[in-house]
Amino acid sequence: MSAAQGPPEGSLPASAAPDAGPGLAYKSAAGRWVLAATVLGSGIAALDATVVGIALPAIGKDFHAPVSSMQWVVDGYTLTLAGMLLLGGALGDAYGRRKVFVIGTVWFATASLICGLAPGTGVLIAARALQGVGGALLTPGSLAILQASFTPGDRARAIGAWSGLGGVATAIGPFLGGYLISAVSWRLVFYINLPLAAAVIAISLRHVPESRAPGPRKPIDVMGAITISLALAGITYGLIEASESGWTSPPVLTSLLAGVVLFVAFLRVEAGHPNAMLPLSVFRSRQFSAANAVTFVVYGALGGALFLVPVVLQEVCGYSALEAGTALLPITAIMLAFSARSAALSARIGPRLQMTVGPLVIAAGLALFTRVHGNGDYLTQVLPAVLVFGFGLAINVAPLTATALAAAPAEHAGIASAVNNDVARTGSLIAVAILPVLAGITGDSYLHPEELTSGFHTAMLIAAAVSAAGGVLAFATIRNPRAAAVPSSRPPADGDTFECLNCGLDAPPLVTRPS
Repeated sequence: MSAAQGPPEGSLPASAAPDAGPGLAYKSAAGRWVLAATVLGSGIAALDATVVGIALPAIGKDFHAPVSSMQWVVDGYTLTLAGMLLLGGALGDAYGRRKVFVIGTVWFATASLICGLAPGTGVLIAARALQGVGGALLTPGSLAILQASFTPGDRARAIGAWSGLGGVATAIGPFLGGYLISAVSWRLVFYINLPLAAAVIAISLRHVPESRAPGPRKPIDVMGAITISLALAGITYGLIEASESGWTSPPVLTSLLAGVVLFVAFLRVEAGHPNAMLPLSVFRSRQFSAANAVTFVVYGALGGALFLVPVVLQEVCGYSALEAGTALLPITAIMLAFSARSAALSARIGPRLQMTVGPLVIAAGLALFTRVHGNGDYLTQVLPAVLVFGFGLAINVAPLTATALAAAPAEHAGIASAVNNDVARTGSLIAVAILPVLAGITGDSYLHPEELTSGFHTAMLIAAAVSAAGGVLAFATIRNPRAAAVPSSRPPADGDTFECLNCGLDAPPLVTRPS
């Protein structure tokens, strides 16, 4: 579900820098068409991220796949998305945001078709990696188009509508995905992207104006994107392969070492590139570095846990795909109801308290999942964990991202937003790779309820400990800005809106101040 007190554009990707020009009015027909294209485009990625986790048990049974293959179905997508997200925004700035947005949508749809047709896990994982590339092209483009297309006075309204409708896509994902899986096949989870993508392409080509970053075209940091993607691939492969081959096997050690070496190479590339996609100077802010460290830890706990929960609900508790998706719906409802209030409170009192308490409440919710077993009675076993977990997210998420964005220098506000998203996705990526291994969930153990239950309980306790460590880290490193001690001139009104710019469980929302 992915906050800066400051100008609205302070929470946008670097690719969303406003263009000069009159722009479109929010209430105009042309403006509504642009909004429709961007909502549908970003909605495809949000929907896909929501439903694939629900589909994992069906995919595993269909292909007789081990846990490691199911990990790659998730991490194959996250890997390329995290590695190329910053590059996608830079390409849109340089070559045209509409052009890159449309290319990303076509790419995503093509990869979705291959996913749906996949005869085995190898093809499916490769196609998921291709989906991540498409997502990296279209995701920053959707927000950049809004920022470049609308008049300054209407940008906040357009982004707020985009965010709210995106939240709807996140909310209906479990229902839709669960229904398609239960009624027909998991393959429809990918096929449904095709008509949506066709609508996005048609609307974009006809109604969305082209825009680029002003000034001469800057060199693209391709080498930075390549080195970080390969580094993440090496580390992820090593962590997942360890479950099958052991931590001391040559392939595991070689992969992990290569990943570390490539990550160091990435840092060297960024330090010397005149237009680095990740200016390392942004980390000179201790507050920014601390907030991203907390993001990495907390979202690692979230990503690893949410990879396993839908599987356990279906394989241990006997839930259908639809029931498993619906079981987690209160989390989305709590986030939608309380995130704005949490952001307003953090703006008044400073983020340190909420960033400390939030991860501790999340940890309590994760620990409560250890009560899930047998038939998984929803009211007594599942719902208490879901509610506590959801309230922990509502307490923590908006202040966490707000702190990261507010701590960055103004000239790097867009980069700070993208970095915080990438840090969250990378934490989730690594957790999905390593948590099942640490909990002893390997091979086909997910098909054996007793083994899976035992491993799941261990995994939830590990994730709870990691989340609690994130709260301790926040208490030790996060400082309240001096201005935060000054009471707001007015309490938040019901009409205030907050833009949640990435409402999904795999990345933090980006929330701006009341409009």
